[in-house]
Amino acid sequence: MRSNYPRIIIAGVRGGAGKTTVSLGIVASWKQQGRAVATYKKGPDYIDAGWLSSAAGHPCYNLDPFLISKERIKTSFIGHYGKADCAVIEGNRGLYDGMDASGTYSTAELAKTLHAPVVLVMDCTKVTRTAAAMLLGMLKLDPKVKIGGVVLNHIAGSRHEMVIREAIEKYCGVPVIGAIPKLRGDQLSERHMGLTPFQEHPGVNEAISAVAAIAAKYLDLNKVRQLAEAASPLSWGQKAKGIRRKPKDISSSALGPAPVVRIGIIRDSAFQFYYPENFEELERRGAQLVEVSALTAKKLPDVDALYIGGGFPETHAIALARNRAFRTSVKKAVSQGLPVYAECGGLMYLGEELVLNNKTYPMAGIFPLRFSLEKKPQAHGYTIVKVDRENPFYEKGTVLKGHEFHYSAVRSLRKTPDTRFAFSMERGEGIADRRDGICYRNVLATYTHIHALGSPEWAEGMVKRAMEYKRGRS
Repeated sequence: MRSNYPRIIIAGVRGGAGKTTVSLGIVASWKQQGRAVATYKKGPDYIDAGWLSSAAGHPCYNLDPFLISKERIKTSFIGHYGKADCAVIEGNRGLYDGMDASGTYSTAELAKTLHAPVVLVMDCTKVTRTAAAMLLGMLKLDPKVKIGGVVLNHIAGSRHEMVIREAIEKYCGVPVIGAIPKLRGDQLSERHMGLTPFQEHPGVNEAISAVAAIAAKYLDLNKVRQLAEAASPLSWGQKAKGIRRKPKDISSSALGPAPVVRIGIIRDSAFQFYYPENFEELERRGAQLVEVSALTAKKLPDVDALYIGGGFPETHAIALARNRAFRTSVKKAVSQGLPVYAECGGLMYLGEELVLNNKTYPMAGIFPLRFSLEKKPQAHGYTIVKVDRENPFYEKGTVLKGHEFHYSAVRSLRKTPDTRFAFSMERGEGIADRRDGICYRNVLATYTHIHALGSPEWAEGMVKRAMEYKRGRS
């Protein structure tokens, strides 16, 4: 049985050091060489994962130590590796940055869980020998983290590079495997939440080709490959149940029983934040997934439940508002008892109105909520919610780990006898008054994003409620 699983983690000294460009460049360059690359993203991020998915040509999977147990991280990593030649895992924030002073749930902890060597990306703006001091501290803080190479970023010139290279190799004994100069232009444009989603980037292929060229020119890809191949053996975990067995190839989908229910997925450029693992877990339990666009479709297809993920409904407010036929179709289905689960952007869509720049855009009108978009984040970070009231999908007493990140705010909330909140926030902000998970009939909408591998109750509840709805219609 395969045990080495060549793999590398691309980490940064801090957020914004350039690890996304390096990660994408390595993946895209190797793909151009005909290599199959498995891609992963540390943390709950959707946008970077989307870019990695686009560069590799197949889904990127999230490995988040807060949301998912160590054993399930291992089994997910190996289970999604397939026939890849190598895996590239992009970290988040700084290498040792976590939830506390101990770096709990950091990229460093993920590196130790997967016994993966680290390539550290250092922003060298206005530093020379000090870069060696920073790296020396990174090496000493936790010797169990194996930093195998360094990429210097934002290099001002050949002398700048030479001084830093000599200092690092003299004092740290770590090879410099790349040096990227200060580059003009921005291949990967940004928005308030980070990179622009690849679905909305005006030139995805050109951007990916550009970062591939950067990697090929300025990185020693052979050394990166050697580091990945030197990773310690990694055994297949057996404790965590519910992970599909090894796929036949890197692009194969989750295998499950013959479909017993149809679950609709609103998936378009307005609603694009979905974990592929969530889809796989629904399929594994017998769901057939049916995609539909809230921007162009005139009505919901015949489904037994509906899942609306996050995204940027605010950038598509005009189109969403104009598609009155679809909004009416959703509202009618809800009145007939259709189970609906919505997260973040999906929550906003199920409200009454979205207010942008003093203009009002009608939404689906399921909940008595009006939303506005603010200039600063209204919530940002991991959440822990306790299910303390009856709801369509979870048993009371269930504790869920998730995350929230949004600039939208509830401008008004009318209390009505047929709506209620099912979640109390043990960590995080929620919708209002540290409550989340607003419910109406068979609909639950929340700001908290859930990962199915960390919260299997979600997929179980979705399929169970869909089956009940289907039986009720028979």
